[in-house]
Amino acid sequence: MKEAKIRTVLLGCGAISGAWLHAATKEEVEIVGLVDIKKHAAEEKAKKFKLKNVYITTNFKDALKTLKPDAIFNCTIPEAHYETTMIALKYGCHVLIEKPLAHTMFHARKMVDQAKKAGKILAVIQNRRYYNYIRGVQKFLAKRKIGKLTTVTSEFYIGAHFGGFRDEMQHVLLLDMAIHTFDMARFLTNTDPVAVYCKEWNPAGSWYKYDASAHAIFQMTNGLVYTYLGSWCAEGENTTWAGNWRFIAQKGSAIWDGMEKFSAEKVVGKKGFIRKTRNINIIFPEKKEENEGHRGIIREFLQCIKTGKKPMTSADDNIKSLAMVFGAIESAKKKKEIQVRI
Repeated sequence: MKEAKIRTVLLGCGAISGAWLHAATKEEVEIVGLVDIKKHAAEEKAKKFKLKNVYITTNFKDALKTLKPDAIFNCTIPEAHYETTMIALKYGCHVLIEKPLAHTMFHARKMVDQAKKAGKILAVIQNRRYYNYIRGVQKFLAKRKIGKLTTVTSEFYIGAHFGGFRDEMQHVLLLDMAIHTFDMARFLTNTDPVAVYCKEWNPAGSWYKYDASAHAIFQMTNGLVYTYLGSWCAEGENTTWAGNWRFIAQKGSAIWDGMEKFSAEKVVGKKGFIRKTRNINIIFPEKKEENEGHRGIIREFLQCIKTGKKPMTSADDNIKSLAMVFGAIESAKKKKEIQVRI
């Protein structure tokens, strides 16, 4: 007997939902409803992805009562994450939510607590963890081929002309984008945040209303120091979306362009002003479409609903990445180093 598909409602049919639907329609999931405050947005998505007999409404509770879905794909704007997720959990739904988990740490903690009480999965779509090149770098570093990590730096520089709500959003880089990089830092180094000092500013010529650039220095567990350098309004010579990275360890260093360009050198010499090194190759895992990006995390989320296991980006873990965001914002406001509170 064929296993029943997970009945799912997608909430929020803006631009980002297209990536979700593109991935989800290739998996064993039944999209039974589309919800958006603008009905035409839901109708357009239904037409584009050929979703027949899908229930379309502007009222989220109406969809929950009518359809009684197993899960929610929450693609709303950050400010709406808390209210909509709490409603979904109270209606007995598992929730996969667009990053960041919540607009405040207070709300994030309440969401994590509610998911635990409800016995439901609440996970964040940190899709970067699900690319073969990131998994390859993480495995390389975990094997300590260049020794124990001591210092990590990432650079994110992209001139992004979004238009819409981001142009008017406070802390737009830190709140909207840095969560990706911070989560990658935790994943790649297997460390968690302890303290942070951050400088945030809006460069001359920026098309954003509020600060769109930031530098942050994090003290992580295991004695690691992680530095983030970023800007949403740096045009020309853009980094990759995953950023440029340098990893410094006790026996060597590695650099990575955020894609598949990776190089590492291990110290082999015991004498000299600059010690002799040798190159170390990295083998990236085989790229499998079903395990990549949005599709990889959606597939894992659906499997975990069936098996009762916990996804890699479960909210009770991902809240630590979110704490880095709000820690950086608090530090920038207070202009001093602060402890990161999870």
